[in-house]
Amino acid sequence: MNLSEHVTLAEVTKNNTASKYGIDNTPTPEHTENLKLVLNNIFEKVRAGLGNNPIYISCGYRGAAVNAKTKEASKTSYHCFGKALDLDADVFGKVTNKQIFDYVRANCEYAELIWEYGTTSQPDWVHVAFDKGKNVKETLRCMSVNGKPKYIPFDLY
Repeated sequence: MNLSEHVTLAEVTKNNTASKYGIDNTPTPEHTENLKLVLNNIFEKVRAGLGNNPIYISCGYRGAAVNAKTKEASKTSYHCFGKALDLDADVFGKVTNKQIFDYVRANCEYAELIWEYGTTSQPDWVHVAFDKGKNVKETLRCMSVNGKPKYIPFDLY
């Protein structure tokens, strides 16, 4: 079942942790609607804006049971509600993760945009959340400090 022009439900719910532990990662109807919103308001806009190049979704929906087994995952993660995607263009080599980050920041409404790890010139991946009516454009950088994730306002680094 397609949730947007380029993404199926199976693609956005595939999760290695769910597979490893045999956990059903099927979203609720409400979470499926949220996935459609983030896909159509962020993913499809980024894809079109960056020349219709493929963009890998490394993490989409992550139900509560899967989230509980995921290392370093927040209990209140937007992924648990179908409102977030982790995007990684480096897999295909057509566009960069920095281009994704910059495009979202300049052209999309979002609740949360995170430059995940990497270097000051290139994130390892980009986390983006869309929360209809609550898109406050919180823009962060995540880095490892003493082996734990630390989030700081993007412009402070």
